[in-house]
Amino acid sequence: QAQLVESGGGLVQVGGSLRLSCAASLRTFSRYAMGWFRQAPGKERELVAGTNSGGNAYYADSVKGRFTVSRDNAEKTLYLQMNRLEPDDTAVYYCAAGRLLTFRAHDYDFWGQGTQVTVSS
Repeated sequence: QAQLVESGGGLVQVGGSLRLSCAASLRTFSRYAMGWFRQAPGKERELVAGTNSGGNAYYADSVKGRFTVSRDNAEKTLYLQMNRLEPDDTAVYYCAAGRLLTFRAHDYDFWGQGTQVTVSS
C-alpha cells in the first residue's frame, strides 16, 4: 500500500528556515510527479512547489527565491527547503503524488498527513 510520511514542520521566527521531508512508499517513485501543497484557515489548498518525473521544478510566485524543492529517487524522498520564512507561510503543508504535475489538488492520488508550519514575529 502507498504511504507518504512527512516530517520537519514546527514553529520558527520570521526570517528562519525549515526543511520538510516526505518519505514515500511508492514502488515507482521516480515515475510520479511530486508536489508540496499548503492550506491555511480560510484559504484554498495551493501548490507551492513541485517536480515532475523529469526533474523540472515549479514554484508559486509567493515562494520563488526562498523555497527549493528537490527529490532523491534512490531514497524515495521529497524535500522542501524553506528559507526567509514569512508569517504568510504559516499553513499545514502536505506532500502529494500524482501522474502529472498540476495545480489542482484533486488530480493527485496519494497524500501525506500534513505537517504544521507556524511562522511567528
